Amino acid sequence: MRHDLLKRAVAEVIEQRSLEEKLKRGDKLRIKLGVDPTSPDIHLGHMVVINKLREFQQIGHKIILIIGDYTARIGDPSGKKKTRPILTEKEIESNSKTYLKQVGKVLNVSASEVVRNSKWFSKFSFADWLDLLSKFTVAQILERDDFSNRFKSGIDIGMHELVYPAMQAYDSIMVKSDLEIGGTDQKFNMLAGRDLQRKMGQKPQDIITVPILVGTDGREKMSKSLGNAIGVAEKPTEIYGKVMSIPDNLILPFFSLATDISDGGLKMVEKELVEGANPRDVKARLAYLIVETYYDSEQASLAGEYFDETCRDKKIPNKMPILEIKRNFSGSITDLISIADHKLSKSQVRRLIDQGGVKIDGQVVRGASEKISVIGGMKLQIGKRRFFRVKFE
Repeated sequence: MRHDLLKRAVAEVIEQRSLEEKLKRGDKLRIKLGVDPTSPDIHLGHMVVINKLREFQQIGHKIILIIGDYTARIGDPSGKKKTRPILTEKEIESNSKTYLKQVGKVLNVSASEVVRNSKWFSKFSFADWLDLLSKFTVAQILERDDFSNRFKSGIDIGMHELVYPAMQAYDSIMVKSDLEIGGTDQKFNMLAGRDLQRKMGQKPQDIITVPILVGTDGREKMSKSLGNAIGVAEKPTEIYGKVMSIPDNLILPFFSLATDISDGGLKMVEKELVEGANPRDVKARLAYLIVETYYDSEQASLAGEYFDETCRDKKIPNKMPILEIKRNFSGSITDLISIADHKLSKSQVRRLIDQGGVKIDGQVVRGASEKISVIGGMKLQIGKRRFFRVKFE
């Protein structure tokens, strides 16, 4: 057994002695991870779990990836202060397509067992649901902090949300999970799986929880909805720039949870920071390692050069993406930015403009709704690091 397997990037091991004995015996474990495709993007916070799965996969254990296309209809209430909006089947299917590709940047998906939980839940009769739910109590479910806090605050809890832990637990039954790995916020759901396995005659799975990665704001859990996430499918320059923007106190957690740096290397980084190394230089190494993980060393180097040119030296880069628009374009700067990045909401665009974060040919743009004259070859800057050269179709 690798000496750091149950230590590095691990918050808690439930039944540690049991798991250590299995690993020492050389048992080949079936290790479960369930992911609900509630969004098309995976970020570095998600990858903390994926990195731990890869460590187990590399020493011969079987990874079971459950695409929660049925549980995604409810949405995991973990850490949520209100009911999630219910997704359509079309949205879930669209999101599912991107998940495996992004997970595959780290995990060997072809060597994993991939299954959708609609395979069993779509066949459930009402009698099946009654049988499953009879194995849980209302008191047991309401012990969960997310539910108890909402209940005390008078915030509605949907009946469908109460079913979620039972569904995730049943996934463990169907794949005969020996070990489940997830974030600390998933502990309740994973313990429910242990409890259900015991009641249904299976050996209860062991559990590993991994720490939660804080987002770029330095305060909240990394989350796309909070605008503090670093997506693994983002462009190298975006990943690099966002890593460079994290608060200095997140440097060590990011090295530990988002890179493959050795324990010795991690201690050296800690020593450098204590001895007064420039945090910017240390973050540059961190950003390089993260981009290299999801792309390659060449892209990491180019992203570093781009960052230095645009952010450190405040220059407009010579090379930038082309933004093609129609010659008869007639709209506002908001419309133009929406073409450049359709993922940005109108409120995000307005905020950028109000903060002076949008420029055309180096000049700050004011007035989100004012029409603009577009000229071929002009340079559009969105935020500190994103540049486009406009070209007519």
